[in-house]
This record gives sequence, structure tokens and C-alpha cells, in this order.
Amino acid sequence: MTAIQPVDGLSKSDAVAHSPLLSVKDVTLQYKTREHIVTATYRVSFDVFQADRFVLLGPSGCGKSSLLKGVAGFMAPVEGTMKLNGRTIDRPSPDRMMVFQEFDQLLPWKTVLQNVMFPMLTSGRCKRKEARERALRFIDKVNLTKFRDAYPHMLSGGMKQRVAIARAMAMEPDILLMDEPFAALDALTRRKMQEELLQLWEDTRFTMLFVTHSIEEAIIVGSRILVLSPHPGRVKAELNAHQFSHAEQGRPEFGALTQRIHNMLFAERIEEEALSKAGAAHG
Repeated sequence: MTAIQPVDGLSKSDAVAHSPLLSVKDVTLQYKTREHIVTATYRVSFDVFQADRFVLLGPSGCGKSSLLKGVAGFMAPVEGTMKLNGRTIDRPSPDRMMVFQEFDQLLPWKTVLQNVMFPMLTSGRCKRKEARERALRFIDKVNLTKFRDAYPHMLSGGMKQRVAIARAMAMEPDILLMDEPFAALDALTRRKMQEELLQLWEDTRFTMLFVTHSIEEAIIVGSRILVLSPHPGRVKAELNAHQFSHAEQGRPEFGALTQRIHNMLFAERIEEEALSKAGAAHG
């Protein structure tokens, strides 16, 4: 699949500005179980540019989370390359911060403020005064200023996810990695978190690599969507979705894109059902 490329005729400085922040080329990822070596993805390629909201979408087992772990530096490809700012990814680093699905990713004995400050202090990225100022700024951005002295057990699931996002954003990473961060939330809270994430993106224009198995969430959250096949994950298509939001969910265009992606993801099942019906009809 051909990735989106910079426009011809750009100046050297513009070409650098339009070069990929993250480049994934022909990446095959595998992991071991007690009995087998499992291939999670097979020769997957994509580019993520500055300020992209790039979504990895596919069914369970297609390697979405494995790709995120690879970009985070927790899994090494057996084939292909992953590069951030032109440098091969070979270990975890503060330039890639991750937000997980689980609510227990916060330190329970620390307050909201202390949780957000923690990685800045332990990594040595900031002195305490700067860490506190930066933490307070991002706590405010996720609308939790009134809860800065609260402990995790005093927060709802959605609030805990806001703290996790604030903690990651306060590190000012090159790219924010999000592994189905809203999947465990109820429908109303999930929608609110999607809206707040998009508003935070409007305010700061950070770069995001977001994993989901929800077609609707991918269309709303993403500016670009990489559709992956069932296991092992291969690239089915790369689509633009920057024009859609919650307000457009009822529009025919939104429904058409949803159906198009659904057909890509479930093409084999649709074909099998059609053949089965045809066989029954002839029988």
C-alpha cells in the first residue's frame, strides 16, 4: 500500500516538516506462547505525520496492540523497521508515552497531581517546580483541577483515564500511544472522553497513534485510519476520516464509510454467508 507522500516541489525545510514522524516499513511482529510462535502482523507499513490522529483499526487478534508495543519499544520486529524522527526504535523512551485501557495504571498512594508529576521527576526530564507547573497545566486541560489532590480510588473510570492522559501529555512526547483507552467505559462516558480528547488535540495538536476495534470510534477520533485484516494483521486500506465528528454520525457519508470499513473487515464472513445462502437456495 502506498503511504501519503509530501507534495512535489517543496523546499528542503518544508520537505523535512512533511517527512514522517513515525515510519513503519514491512513490519512483521511475532510473540511466543508455550506451544507456538504466533505471527501478530505480517509486513505492515504506514507513516504517521506531525499532528496526525492515526488510528489502527481491526478485529481482535489482528496485531493492533502488538504494533503499539512495537512503536513503544517493547517488541522488536522480526522483519522490517520502525523509526521515529529517522531513528530506529530499539527501546522504550519518554518520547513515546502510552495510555492503556485499564483503570489501575495510576499509583494508588499518590494524588492526581503526584501521579502526573511522577514520570517527569523519575525520568529527570523536569525539576520539581517545572514538573508541578506542567502537571497543573495539563490537569486543567483535562478538567480535573478540582481533583488534583484526590487519590485514584476517589475517581470514576473516566476521570482516571483523564489523569492518565494528562500524565502522558505532560511529558510532551513526540507521539502519544493509546491502546483502546475508552473501551472499558460506559457508552456515555466513552463519548464524552472522545470529545474531550479531540478538544485537547485542537488545543495542542499533539500526534497520536490510537488503537480501537470500534469502527465508529475510529472514524470520529481519527484523521487517518489504517484498516487491518484478521490474524495475522495485514494492511487492508488506509482511509481519511478528518471530516467526521459526533455531529455527523447521522449523515449518509458517515454511514457509507462505516459500511465500507465493515465490508473490508468482514469480507470473508460476508462471502461465506452469501455462498451458504446460495447453496441453500439451490438445495
